[in-house]
Amino acid sequence: MTKGGMESVELFTTEGKGRGLKAQKEFLPGDVIFAEPAYAAVVFDSLTHVICHTCFKRQERLHRCGQCKFAHYCDRTCQRAAWLNHKNECSAIKRHGKAPSENIRLAARILWKMEREGTGLSEGCLVPIEELQNHVDSFGEEEKKELRADVESFLEFWPPHCQQFGMQLISHIFGVISCNGFTLSDQRGLQAVGVGVFPNLCQANHDCWPNCTVVFNNGNHEAVRSMFHTQMRIELRALSKISPGDELTVSYVDFLSLSEERRAQLKRQYYFDCACEHCKKQLKDDLMLAVKAGESKPSADTVKEVIQLSKDTLEKINKARMEGHYHEVVKLCRDCLKKQEPVLGDTNIYLLRILSIASEVLSYLQMFEEAADYAKRMVDGYLKIYHPNNAQLGMAVMRAGVTHWHAGLIEAGHGLICKAYAILLITHGPSHPITKDLEVMRVQTEMELRMFQQNEFMYYKMREAALKNQKIQVMPEPSNENAPSLFHKKE
Repeated sequence: MTKGGMESVELFTTEGKGRGLKAQKEFLPGDVIFAEPAYAAVVFDSLTHVICHTCFKRQERLHRCGQCKFAHYCDRTCQRAAWLNHKNECSAIKRHGKAPSENIRLAARILWKMEREGTGLSEGCLVPIEELQNHVDSFGEEEKKELRADVESFLEFWPPHCQQFGMQLISHIFGVISCNGFTLSDQRGLQAVGVGVFPNLCQANHDCWPNCTVVFNNGNHEAVRSMFHTQMRIELRALSKISPGDELTVSYVDFLSLSEERRAQLKRQYYFDCACEHCKKQLKDDLMLAVKAGESKPSADTVKEVIQLSKDTLEKINKARMEGHYHEVVKLCRDCLKKQEPVLGDTNIYLLRILSIASEVLSYLQMFEEAADYAKRMVDGYLKIYHPNNAQLGMAVMRAGVTHWHAGLIEAGHGLICKAYAILLITHGPSHPITKDLEVMRVQTEMELRMFQQNEFMYYKMREAALKNQKIQVMPEPSNENAPSLFHKKE
């Protein structure tokens, strides 16, 4: 079955897994399989004043809706584009006296769209909203309690003059949001800023080693070449060669966890048992649990002790990061690494997690040489574990490249930036803001490398002067959040 803009994919059903998507033609790495605008989307409660409610870009100055005083937009273009979806919300917020939570706002937007367009298939959708998976029957007591509270708040917010929907459909919509809400990120792709529902994306099944990735594209309202150029959408992109008839899969979780941990997370958040090859055969688990090889191989008790110490340290690090005590974070990382290094292998995930935090925080504190050493070791480990075209890998390699540049290690920095660029060209595409930024860095570091190779002394003199007006920015403050995960799930 194909429909509006979805000619390249086919919807199919299998026993046990339910619906899924298959390729109708061959795709190569980096190809966009389909792009899909949100059926409905909202900005997170905590960011409503700093994120545009239409394109989800972070902006310094936003225009506020003069009526409800709640919605914010980049400019008149975004405000006009939003009006169809904001019109009912605007009057409901004024009547209610305040804006409700993001879940209530998203459910309301979905139901207003159903009121406008009717039930059944919407244009471009393979499956009607009312047939999406909701998993309400699998909810635990706490989730059922939250669902009841959401339905109650929704009924208080929903205007009496609008079409009245049955309790079953309202509960279904909240179930869909809970297990199929997609995380929207800002234009840099580094922070989760909202949640949306994309009915076609929902049909792609999970695999821990997928052949596709999903990137959120904020659109460009200045370009008018086509519908997809003017509005934000998700893009499903091929990570490897895909043949006609192959199932299209995405990963709902980050791969950098043991198969048992990934399966537990998928069961808890998405209510299914992962049966992918990597989970069934526990592929890469040996790398993620690697210990030092050689004559003085550590005992099982020593390994167990160091892994427990690593887990305890990660908890202390999270607490220190939340409080902004970055020098304390560095001390915890250094102490932990001293204990880990004689015992854990270079690809052990507990070692890699500490190296990642240490390199990020030291970069922020501008202690670049030490940060670069840790970043290099982290990337070397990641390259042995991640899929070669994994977006998380690309971002980590990019961070390491910038850290090396700041440390004055121009050859290694340029090499890492080129490697990151090659990955992000496939995962994000050439027009994504982060890929464009990386292209500027690649050109700059290439020019500097040439200068360095011609005259090292002059290069460092010019670099010193240039740093006063540097283009490659100092690292942002370390985030306490992980990179945005694919689907939005309230923990």
